[in-house]
Amino acid sequence: MDDRSAETRAGAEASRSRLVLTVALSVLMAAFIALGTWQVKRLFWKLDLIARVDARVLAEPVPAPAQSEWPGISADKDEYRRVTATGLFAHDKEVLVQAVPERGAGFWVITPMVVDDHTTILINRGFVPADRRDAAARPESQLPGAGRVTGFLRMTEPDGGFLRSNDPAASRWYSRDVDAIARAQDLVDVAPYFIDADATPNPGGLPVGGLTVVSFRNSHLVYAATWYVLALMSAAGIVVVHRVRR
Repeated sequence: MDDRSAETRAGAEASRSRLVLTVALSVLMAAFIALGTWQVKRLFWKLDLIARVDARVLAEPVPAPAQSEWPGISADKDEYRRVTATGLFAHDKEVLVQAVPERGAGFWVITPMVVDDHTTILINRGFVPADRRDAAARPESQLPGAGRVTGFLRMTEPDGGFLRSNDPAASRWYSRDVDAIARAQDLVDVAPYFIDADATPNPGGLPVGGLTVVSFRNSHLVYAATWYVLALMSAAGIVVVHRVRR
């Protein structure tokens, strides 16, 4: 009787263990399937975004959104639209933002432009190397009179970049944060976006425009496959548990 009781208890414990394993593996399998399905949805969203941005990049430029249009501007709908703006550059309000494009380390030259309706748009006129950061080292670039810019509409980049926060008080900028730059330079009626100027040459060759990189990381298919493989492994684990029981 003692041997049979021990065997009964051992069998009950084994059954409980198999049940716990089966439930745990089933929960994991369901979670992995849900994560894989979410990644598939993200994949189709990303492909649609890329297609829409490609269409904007290749489209003819349109006037930059006026103040009445600012509330409706969004990254999904407007970023990388080709736009034009005409106005007066406020070179005395120029800001340098740290940059590391394909040309190496240097700075973006961000210059406010006062347009026809007396609002202001920040223009990323392009890149300058560190040894030409001072306006005095590139006097030809300080365009007098009205100027015209064509480029990509870009959304503000708040807080900072390069793992560093912007320091307006010290004029150290690591991202193109429109609101922070506007406050630091005492600008009013500033558009909630900036424009990356195209490759139209500037006098003296600086700043160098047309360096916008239009690319989107798209690893959702790999992630989806990974989650689905883990779901299959969980299902295989359930099968193994039941085979061991038999």
